[in-house]
Amino acid sequence: MSLVRRPVPIALTIAGSDPSGGAGLQADLKTFHQHRVYGMAVVSLLTVQSTRAVRQVQLVDPALLDAQLTEVLADVPPGAIKTGALGSAAAIDVVATRLAGSQVPLVVDPVMVSKHGHALLESSAQRVLVERLFSLAALVTPNAHEAAALLGVPVQSLAQARDAARRLGDRGPAAVLVKGGHLEGPAIDVLWHAGQLHELPGDRLDTPHTHGTGCTLSAAITARLAQGLSLPTAVEGAKAWLSRALRTPPAVGLGVGPVDHLAELELSAPDVKVNS
Repeated sequence: MSLVRRPVPIALTIAGSDPSGGAGLQADLKTFHQHRVYGMAVVSLLTVQSTRAVRQVQLVDPALLDAQLTEVLADVPPGAIKTGALGSAAAIDVVATRLAGSQVPLVVDPVMVSKHGHALLESSAQRVLVERLFSLAALVTPNAHEAAALLGVPVQSLAQARDAARRLGDRGPAAVLVKGGHLEGPAIDVLWHAGQLHELPGDRLDTPHTHGTGCTLSAAITARLAQGLSLPTAVEGAKAWLSRALRTPPAVGLGVGPVDHLAELELSAPDVKVNS
């Protein structure tokens, strides 16, 4: 019997490693797989961490990061790419240089601090992140704390999240998703896209097990973009799937546990409210 090599959607993550498996490139690869997407990973930094703490961070040498990217992009062209924790301005420069001119959708998750409060991006690199990567991004996905750090203003309310999405959109990306998990009141995400604001409502779940939520959401969006979905549809579906994953966390670890990366995909997307 002959073999048939079937085409598959492919996604690439450029991110840090979480050996406990709940966040970083491990969470990205699990999310890609659950979405029936072939996942690839370029390692930007290594961590010593678990569900209890991040103990140590070791940056990958920029030359090694560049070699990883060069090799994999020449052999296996992805349908969508995401970045997670990059760690340094030098790493951001490598990624921006390699992806410049690419037509592949890029999701930039501006990971700055771990769930346990450990810095994952040098403070001096924030400006480089905006200047080099935002203009290449199909979508940037900051949480409220990250949006506040990037803009230098508080982002605590829904009104402030709307303003933050607009202002970050003015810095170059095609779209911005300000995640509402840290906002006051309901967990409403704000999507700025094509000059309009969209609100994606969601229930605020009473759970401590939120390790890797940002990585997982951005990976789910990336997987859906690799499948050819439009950006708004990809964002809506990814948010709905993450809500399901938050409701069924696995019994893993002694600290802040991960979400359920095996959550089923059949979940209706939320309604989207458009604000002018």
